[in-house]
Formats: sequence, C-alpha cells, structure tokens
Amino acid sequence: MLKLAVLISGGGSNLKALIEATSDPEFPAEIVCVGADTAAAGLAYAEAAGIPSFVVRPADHANRAEWGAALAAGIQNHGADLVVSAGLMRILPAGFVSEFSPRLINTHPALLPLFPGAHAVRDALAAGATETGVTVHIIDEGVDTGPVLRQAVVAVRAGEAEADLHERIKQEERPLLVRTVREIADGTLDLAAVAGAAAGAAAADLA
Repeated sequence: MLKLAVLISGGGSNLKALIEATSDPEFPAEIVCVGADTAAAGLAYAEAAGIPSFVVRPADHANRAEWGAALAAGIQNHGADLVVSAGLMRILPAGFVSEFSPRLINTHPALLPLFPGAHAVRDALAAGATETGVTVHIIDEGVDTGPVLRQAVVAVRAGEAEADLHERIKQEERPLLVRTVREIADGTLDLAAVAGAAAGAAAADLA
C-alpha cells in the first residue's frame, strides 16, 4: 500500500478527490497525512476523514530552507512514500525537492512545457491557444520543469472567461491525479525510470 502525503494551500478539491479514491479498499494507496502552509479550508476534508494534518507556515521560519525542512519533517514523521502537491501555492525549496524527488508530484493547469508558472490559464488565453489542459509531473528544482507523467487536453471555447476555463480544467485535473497516483501505486508508472529517462535525454541534449 503506497503511503501518500498531500500538500495543500486552499480549498482542497484535489485532496477531496484523493480521499474519496483511497476510501475504496481496492485502491492501492492511502493518505497518511495532509500538510499545509496556512490554515487552508481543505484541511476540513482531512479532519472529516480522520487523516492527521499539520500546518507549517513560512512566516514562522527564518527562511525558505528552514520552512522546507520543517515541512519535510512533518511528512517524514508519517512515513509517506509519495508526496502529492495538490494545490500547494508555493515553490518548494531545493532541499525539500532533493529530499523527496522523484517521489514528489504536482498538478499544473496547462499542457507543459507550454504555459508554466502561476498564471497558466490566463497565459493560454492571452496566447490564443485553442486547447490547453492539465499535467501531472514530477517536481524538480525548476518551476514546472519536471518530467511529465500524464496529461489531459481541454479545448478552449471561443470567448471563454479565465475562471470558466480553469474550472473545466479542474474537472479533468481531479480524475487525472487519482489515475496517476493509482498507476504509481500499482507499479504501472515508475517514477525513478521516468526521472532517469528525462535526465538521460537532458544529458544527450548537452552533449
């Protein structure tokens, strides 16, 4: 059984989807803890499900590295095998990434490598994209630069507002994340192999 730590900052819709999935005894993963960087509304889902949770606020630490170390300690206390950034709205410090990657994944509301960063949906609309979507990827030390695991495409409707498009992306994001976690848990998706292949390709490009 794969043990998950889920990190959030807000309402926790992805967390809710994972809690619902892992409540099925046939699902090959369980959530052992939920961490947040603030008193996020989504922590209520963890409380309702009886899942341990903790809050590590950046303001309570001298710098990002210390915050990352405290966040990592909270996860390690629960023995998690995979860390899922499911709406954590902060860039994780390098020390945290090196501690957990490649067993550290994130969702992003675009078809990476297109439209990285905090305003992916807005950027896709500004570029006149006719389609965008969602990506589940391994977190590395860059911003939305880690190896892509799975993607789902969402068509952009003419004249669509950013909020409406983002909501439709979220409707694809939740099942894609659940499916990706299942594939990691059952061995269909090998994170170490994906990361190794990406590193090899990057090295070949530099040669």
